[in-house]
Amino acid sequence: MPCSNQKARKLLKENKAKIVCYHPFTIQLTYPTGEAKQEINIGVDTGARYIGVAVTLENKVLVKGEIELRQNISDNMTLRRILRKARRDRNTRYRKDRFLNRNRNIGWLPPSVQSKLDATFMWIDKFISLVPNPRLSIEVGKFDMAKMINPNIHGKEYQNGNCKDYYSVRYFVFARDNYTCQVCHKKNKILHTHHIIYRSNGGTNTADNLITVCTDCHTSINHKKGGILYDWMIKHKKVRQYKEPTFMNIIRKRIFIKYPNARITYGSETSPKRKELKLSKTHYNDAIAISNIKKIKDNINDYFYYKQFRKKKRSLHETIPRKGRKQKNVTSYRIVKNVKYRNGYFLNDEVKYKNQKCWVYGFSGGDKSKDCILRDINGNIIKMPTRKSNVSVDMTNTSFVCHNNNWEYDVQKG
Repeated sequence: MPCSNQKARKLLKENKAKIVCYHPFTIQLTYPTGEAKQEINIGVDTGARYIGVAVTLENKVLVKGEIELRQNISDNMTLRRILRKARRDRNTRYRKDRFLNRNRNIGWLPPSVQSKLDATFMWIDKFISLVPNPRLSIEVGKFDMAKMINPNIHGKEYQNGNCKDYYSVRYFVFARDNYTCQVCHKKNKILHTHHIIYRSNGGTNTADNLITVCTDCHTSINHKKGGILYDWMIKHKKVRQYKEPTFMNIIRKRIFIKYPNARITYGSETSPKRKELKLSKTHYNDAIAISNIKKIKDNINDYFYYKQFRKKKRSLHETIPRKGRKQKNVTSYRIVKNVKYRNGYFLNDEVKYKNQKCWVYGFSGGDKSKDCILRDINGNIIKMPTRKSNVSVDMTNTSFVCHNNNWEYDVQKG
């Protein structure tokens, strides 16, 4: 149960309590008390990018905050696949291709989805373990993606896609655009399907993200900044994506199995409750409304913020040989920026630099160098004023705070 900072310090000093968790700071009594426990509610607002969490009493908000999940797993795996294929082509260029030599277990999910799912369940279990016998409430989402694409769909039309009676999505896009280039508006040319949002920027292969462009207009110049295809990508940032609805449909079914005793709610119920409580639209305020609190008499101003990031930056090998190399790169070794430890600092250690909270992002210089690369909670690189052209910071100007795993923790003003 909650207590003041002064009481927590006294209990720890007298060895009547022990620290269970630092973020958020939690202690556990080492002696039986027999005191009555109050009913505690935990509200969780699930999402594909952010998770909102709130712990409440009958009319008091104890803890609230947001958790940001990783979004770059798919890109990292694509890069890993490219680098491994290049390495195999160099070392075993005459070997026949191997395929269909992996078996997937029942219930397998793509790594990008599985990572978000595991992180969501990990944080729900963590907060359940920190408070006594809580009542868990979780908001889930149910999406009809066919209805999102075509609001007038009904009946047997659910069995048909946009590309029904077409050989592929490509030919459907051609027919939709009347076999006309959408740049020069000319017909009778060799046509291509162009991704409005580039694949390198997360664009999908759905028909909504494809458009017809001829060979004369589908050039590298138009793809670069200032070209018409690049301008299309900037102007069409709101191209509808269906990755997040798909994830929400997946996690909804898993939550039913993982937490059968939890109270399940939906967004249509959360929004009116949040407005009755006179709370603004944020993830942690949604979690407060989800926790089924009736009225709020005491609400804290600060909220915690967790951000997940990639801790291990493995170097499979060098993609491009370094300039000036005299000999062939026979041995692969870890380059300096991917060193996990140096001079007492590990990757993602929390440090203070000029009274600013930072995290160790990497190291620079030789093995005996005391330079490290720091960044803030938003991912911005921090530079020393005396080093305008260098992003590294001298370790002697920093003070160590604590070690971290792959989560960055900060407290922000509400």
